[in-house]
This record gives sequence, C-alpha cells and structure tokens, in this order.
Amino acid sequence: MKINYELYKVFYYVAKHLSFSKAADELFISQSAVSQSIKSLEKELNTSLFIRSTKKVSLSKEGEILLKHIEPALNLIKSGERNIQEINSFEKGEIHIGANDTISKDFLLPYLQKFHQLYPQIHIQITNRTSSTCVELLKQGAVDLIITNLPNNKITDFMEVTEIFTFKDIFVSGYDFKELIGREIDLKTLTDYPILMLEKKTTTRKFFDELMDKFDVEITPEVELGSIDLLIQMAKIGLGISFVPNYCIDKTNKELFELDIKEELPKRKLAVVTNKNIPFSIASKKFMELMLS
Repeated sequence: MKINYELYKVFYYVAKHLSFSKAADELFISQSAVSQSIKSLEKELNTSLFIRSTKKVSLSKEGEILLKHIEPALNLIKSGERNIQEINSFEKGEIHIGANDTISKDFLLPYLQKFHQLYPQIHIQITNRTSSTCVELLKQGAVDLIITNLPNNKITDFMEVTEIFTFKDIFVSGYDFKELIGREIDLKTLTDYPILMLEKKTTTRKFFDELMDKFDVEITPEVELGSIDLLIQMAKIGLGISFVPNYCIDKTNKELFELDIKEELPKRKLAVVTNKNIPFSIASKKFMELMLS
C-alpha cells in the first residue's frame, strides 16, 4: 500500500483541530482540498477515520489508532528538519521543554533566563503538564526534553534519564498549628491534623501514598489540588499542613514553618529525560549543558 505522505499530514491537522476549516487554514489549502484528501485516505485504508455531524467532527476508533502512530512520526520529521537547519548555523532554532508548573516556576526559571541571555535567537517553548503527561508528550515527540520528578513510573527503556538535582519533600504549616513548632513528631501524629495534598495523578502524590504505606500510616487528605502554589498558600492561612518539595519554599518566608518529622524521609531527584529515538537538536544540547554545568 502506497499512500502519499501529504494525506497523512492533512489527516493529522484535521485530527489535531477536529475541524476541516482550521486544518485548511493551517495548511494554506482550501477546505474542499482537505475534505478530498481525507476521503482519499479513507478509501486507501478502507475505513472511516472521522465521525462527521452538522455541528462537529470527532475521531472514529480507527482514527484514534492512526493518530497515535501519525503524531510521533510527524513530530520526528519536524525534529529532523530543525536539526538540519541548525547544522550550519546556530543563529536560529528552537527548544520545546515539558515540565509541570512547579518545576517550571521554582526550578527552571533561572536556567531559562540564562539560556535566553546566552542565545536570544533561540525560541523557547514550554508545555506545562503533570510529570506523567510530560512523559507521554516525550513518547509522541511533541517535546524535545522534559524535566520531571523521580521516581516516575511512566518513563520507559526508550528514554535517557540524566539526574540534575536532589531535593527533599517536607511538611509545612502556618502558625495556626504553632503547637508543632520545635517538636519532633512522628507521621502518625499528622493523622490528627488536616493534610493538604496534590491530586492522585501527580508523581508527588504517588510518592506520598507509597511513603505512607511504607510507614503504615493512613492519611486521608482534607484537600486535594493540582497546584503546589495553592497548597503553600492554603497552609499559610491555616487550612492545613502541606506536603511539598523543599525547593518551592522561600527560606525567608515568615508565614510558614517546617515540621520536624521523626522518620527519615527519602530524598528525590529531578531529572532531564530525552527520547532515545529522536535526534537531539543543537539548542537542546546547549540547554542540557547549561543545566549540568
């Protein structure tokens, strides 16, 4: 079966936008040309790729399967094109990084600032998702590299992991629970207090739950959120005790104090993760060198 690459390209943009008109705009072709390309592809594959109605377009089951293969392939082609353009000159280029909000704000910012100062001609794109979702983006080739907390059970053997930073997770509280200041307490004592935690889908929450299982402590969070910043702010106003990475806490902050936990909590690491199957761009190499220097 020989199918024109352009048909797959048209399919990708229709699937991306779930719109024939938006795909046409992005590809600079007519909507009728888009429609005809999809019909040709469906004829070649002998299947329907989209479910069409008067109000919307959605992927069929077969379309969803095809997209999972087409998206990483097209991203790989784009990556190759960027790499070729960079071979003879570093005057242009781009780097696409995946990281969660906390890592982006509290760890990456100084490196991004320095990289921009050194290479102002390089376009930096950041995609903020959970660490688990960032791994999926890396699988698809949608990002050049990701910065993630370890452990991250979504990482596969097809990925290169480079550890760059060691940190501890700590319990912090506002002064509504000042009776805990200066006291060494065990984890079971925390069951008497409201605990504020990240959502279950995050790597930090998975780490916390496994940690509590290890120490045979059952803690049901009072509040579950998707943001470390919100957990910190809620701890400040007395809504509970938050479990957060220590690099997120400003040591000069007088509104919070760190709890002295009797048990020795294991340290974690931040890592740069890349896809072994995707060629590394010059811009990505320069950014890696900056973080490792």
